[in-house]
Amino acid sequence: MPRAGITPDALVAAAADLADEIGFENLTLAALAKRFGVRDASLYTHVRGLADLQERVALLALTEWAESLGAAVEGRSGRDALVAFADAYRAMATGHPGRYAATRFPVSPEAAAATPGVARIIEVCYALLRGYDLDEPAATDAVRLLRSTFHGFSDLEATGGFTADHSLETSWRRAVDALHHTLTDWSRI
Repeated sequence: MPRAGITPDALVAAAADLADEIGFENLTLAALAKRFGVRDASLYTHVRGLADLQERVALLALTEWAESLGAAVEGRSGRDALVAFADAYRAMATGHPGRYAATRFPVSPEAAAATPGVARIIEVCYALLRGYDLDEPAATDAVRLLRSTFHGFSDLEATGGFTADHSLETSWRRAVDALHHTLTDWSRI
């Protein structure tokens, strides 16, 4: 019988919080069970195992991220949309490291298709790029450039990879400005 207060949604939310605290790669059923004061076996009423839990955390993180990115760019275009998108990306990656790591967990195609957050992220990316008049295949190339830049910077920031005595914020702003100029001049590249 399910324990009062423990639901699949509550487990996934707690697992996402725990992943932010200890790292997605360190998330275990035992650690989650301890948080709820139950035995590991009690969790199997709600999840099929660790991989199922990880996928659910990934889908939650993708949905939260989609909401954040969508809200950031809403009503904006061009440079303003890019800056808002970039800042929302960085906030997720550095402020919620476990959730961010979960967004890279391979989810099943069926689960991805059934989760509006996955499609919403793609939609927001392409809406951002419409402000730069990019069509395919340039839009795909641009999405890859943005993701590589934002991921690389955020990952290095989160792991202490930047050690120079220079403002990270200044470097971030310059990187985003460089991307804006690149996207603006894309047809000449």
